[in-house]
Amino acid sequence: MNIRGKLLSVAVAAVAAAATILVTPSAAHATNPFTCFIQTADGHYVTAVGGGGRTTDVMHTNATVPSTWERFTMVPMGDLFSHFALRTWSGNYVTAVNSGGLSSSTVPDVLHTDATRIGTWEQFSTVTLASGGVGIRVWDNHFLAALNGGNRTSRAFDSNRTNLILPDTTFRFTCNV
Repeated sequence: MNIRGKLLSVAVAAVAAAATILVTPSAAHATNPFTCFIQTADGHYVTAVGGGGRTTDVMHTNATVPSTWERFTMVPMGDLFSHFALRTWSGNYVTAVNSGGLSSSTVPDVLHTDATRIGTWEQFSTVTLASGGVGIRVWDNHFLAALNGGNRTSRAFDSNRTNLILPDTTFRFTCNV
């Protein structure tokens, strides 16, 4: 085979590999400025169990090292980033059940990760805190809380907080991952 034929073979293989990467869920997260790890007040990472797509045993806050299931892509809603959706590794979106206002003591999973489209319950915003962290606001204007500041595998979140002074409402985003 001549040089031209070899180069063409390499180019075709590269295009095929690139096309495969573009359609896999993890590719949407590779070194993207909007792809972030989210840490709780105690430094643990938020995990979408199974990479997303769940309505029970949905989110944990006990990861000490971020990996695939801890990656969330912030999808801007077109209002100058006032609101965004959080896309999980599987391509599903995080939902604040009932638009927020729920306690995990009555609803074990106040967040779901099975949405395939972005509606109002899938839209969040952040509030910068004096501590340098951020509060995550759900659609109904309540804030998310990582119970006990993190390190939980069940009943990990409430979506009913009105006070951002509490440590369990403080999160840190590390983006471009």
